[in-house]
Amino acid sequence: MTLSPPTLAWTALQNGSDIRGVALEGIPGEAVNLTPAVATTLGQAFVSWLSDQLQTPAPQLTIAIGRDSRLSGPALMAAAIAGMAAQGSRVLEVGMASTPALFMSTVLPEFHCDGAIMLTASHLPFNRNGFKFFTRQGGLSKEDITELLRRAEAGSFPDHARPGAVESRDLISAYAADLVQTIRRGVNHPDDFDHPLRGLHIIVDAGNGAGGFYAHQVLAPLGADIRGSQFLEPDGTFPNHVPNPEHPAAMAAICAAVVAQGADFGVIFDTDVDRGAAVDGTGRELNRNRLIALMAAIVLGEHPGSTIVTDSVTSDGLTRFIETDLGGIHHRFKRGYKNVINEALRLNQIGQPAWLAIETSGHGALQENYFLDDGAYLVSKLLVELARAHQAGRPLTDLIAPLQEPAESQEFRLKVRLPDFKPYGTEVMAQLQSFVATQPDWQEVPNNYEGVRVSCTAPEERGWFLLRLSLHDPVLPLNIESEVVGGVAAIAQRLATFLQPFTDLDISALG
Repeated sequence: MTLSPPTLAWTALQNGSDIRGVALEGIPGEAVNLTPAVATTLGQAFVSWLSDQLQTPAPQLTIAIGRDSRLSGPALMAAAIAGMAAQGSRVLEVGMASTPALFMSTVLPEFHCDGAIMLTASHLPFNRNGFKFFTRQGGLSKEDITELLRRAEAGSFPDHARPGAVESRDLISAYAADLVQTIRRGVNHPDDFDHPLRGLHIIVDAGNGAGGFYAHQVLAPLGADIRGSQFLEPDGTFPNHVPNPEHPAAMAAICAAVVAQGADFGVIFDTDVDRGAAVDGTGRELNRNRLIALMAAIVLGEHPGSTIVTDSVTSDGLTRFIETDLGGIHHRFKRGYKNVINEALRLNQIGQPAWLAIETSGHGALQENYFLDDGAYLVSKLLVELARAHQAGRPLTDLIAPLQEPAESQEFRLKVRLPDFKPYGTEVMAQLQSFVATQPDWQEVPNNYEGVRVSCTAPEERGWFLLRLSLHDPVLPLNIESEVVGGVAAIAQRLATFLQPFTDLDISALG
């Protein structure tokens, strides 16, 4: 049976390799399009798709499903479970969990699921929700989601004569226990193997999402002092700050907590824990380029000379650090966590070892961990190095001491005032390339995979900019970095002069 509204625009639910929609009323102009009826149909469609992929009858499939702290989660999860069970599949209801834990339900031997679903919309507002899908090969691709939505729109899923069993299971405890063992093995403390974090005061900020488990089920068993950890309680209204390691208020909250408590370290997660960031004992943010640099130092220490794949907006200083100071290869690719992960997979397939794929947003995936973007695993790698540094009597940040950081960095979002924005944006960038070729102190950067990246060598600029086209929004994001104070404004003003004739492009953000 099909319970979804026949007028639903199913394609509007696709967000790259995920599904996202409006699940609750409350924000003017945002109509609900992710209802329990839609969730039921999505559950049915996933069973249909997975059954065909694995060439396995639906009643022989075992599928796990969990959720983050969003208010709409329980109703949507119950509806999706009903859809999957109606097809005869066995469903493991794991309750509050993280996105990486749902993938691990296909790996951990005590679960060994054929597929998994996580209900989350990451850091988006309280009224949103979404679905992330996994098989044992990882997350579904954009093309897989398109096919799944095609099946949902077509509908007509006959109920199985015998509904599948629905069981409640504790996934997050098993996932946390696996992280505990990973840290113990990584540190291999000579005197206290079981408690390698003893003597370290570490604060967790879960942003009222699904990451509160990390304090009590990972850090505490390892001997860490977790006093001062905050916003661990799941609350889908997100009353304290946006659960997003990129958001200034979120980072300010964890920085302030570390300083106020005199802690050694702080960690922060997004709502569904596929992203993370950190703070050192001085309250200094370890995110974006610094986080990538730290992870690159760790990974290149383990795999010398290998390739670090990042998104397109990473700094020139990071490239110098990876290649000159660490002896690795920096492969700057497109934005989007699936893009950097897939590029790392491609490089490995052609014989170029790549052990880390990481975005400035905090999505980080390691080959040793199934190339899963897992914020808790990423943070756990940092804590292994923190414990080792603590034993040696030095700060963790010694690893990135040579990193040269820009004096200024800013992103501008230039809106295109046309519904068919992509041809217009493409033309703007083509004309920019022609213009740059006439400027003696601007050089287009070669081997660039996204947009137009330009090196600016004038003394008052000394930096770079990247203009690219958003995949989904009528926007040209512009990132500018400079090694001199005032450099961003100088580059922005010069670009504003060039862009002035493009009347359908709103350049007011450039000042």
